[in-house]
Amino acid sequence: MSEPRVSVVIATMDRRESLLRSLDRLDCPGGPPVIVVDNASADGTADAVRSARPRVDVLELPANAGAVARNRGVQRAATRYVAFADDDSWWEPGALEAAADLLDAHPEVAVVVGRVRMAHDGSEDAVTGKHRAELLGRSPAGPLVLSFPAFAAVVRRDAHLAVGGFSPFLFFGGEEHLLALDLAAAGWQLVFAEDVAAWHDPAGPDQPGPMRWALQTRNDVLVDWLRRPLSVALTATGRLASRAVHDRGARSALAGVLRRLPAALRRRRPVPAEVELRFATALRPLAQSSS
Repeated sequence: MSEPRVSVVIATMDRRESLLRSLDRLDCPGGPPVIVVDNASADGTADAVRSARPRVDVLELPANAGAVARNRGVQRAATRYVAFADDDSWWEPGALEAAADLLDAHPEVAVVVGRVRMAHDGSEDAVTGKHRAELLGRSPAGPLVLSFPAFAAVVRRDAHLAVGGFSPFLFFGGEEHLLALDLAAAGWQLVFAEDVAAWHDPAGPDQPGPMRWALQTRNDVLVDWLRRPLSVALTATGRLASRAVHDRGARSALAGVLRRLPAALRRRRPVPAEVELRFATALRPLAQSSS
């Protein structure tokens, strides 16, 4: 039997039942190695996985590391490629083999981004529509992209580790944008693949709650300060400050930006102008990008 080419890494915290449901679809004979990185769960996640899924490799962290937990899983993986999953997502049968074939054939590609399908009705998410529209053009490997949800991404392990993986500075939220920029600045391609699909079954509402919105917004602005032109970062911060006058969530996000701004400036490494242009295009709404 041939050696596996792809491992699946799942970072989780206090989502035991949802995680076990996802593992029902991921952990199977002949399937990929699965690594669960437990962010110091208090609900017995690690023991439950070891009992129900003895083939799964469980790595327990002493404290919540946020998105950096995925890096620990990538470091632990023994395969050339690593697919991420969340504790409420899974990969369609055949998807990981298709992604590995593409990565084998195109050594310039660091990330294969798949279609996202929603479990409740089979529909696709909005990001998939943008990727399919080829807003950034095509390479021989497929449509170029500069954004992705982690649970729909398969990465080249060496490339991921070489740029530092997901940033501990952001902790959680917006970490995919920073990783995409760092990979592109290092000369790697990220591509969308139609025949690679991830299923998502979120338990909560489609729109983030106030705390999650504030965290995501804080990190989006911090990414601007870390990698984008000063004019972009200043505009984004000013826009957030204006909203903060009458919006509690925006005040929380702005306070978080200001607390971390000195450290962000020390870490600032603007990407090349060509990467910035493509990233700005990738962020625009689809209708605006197509006009």
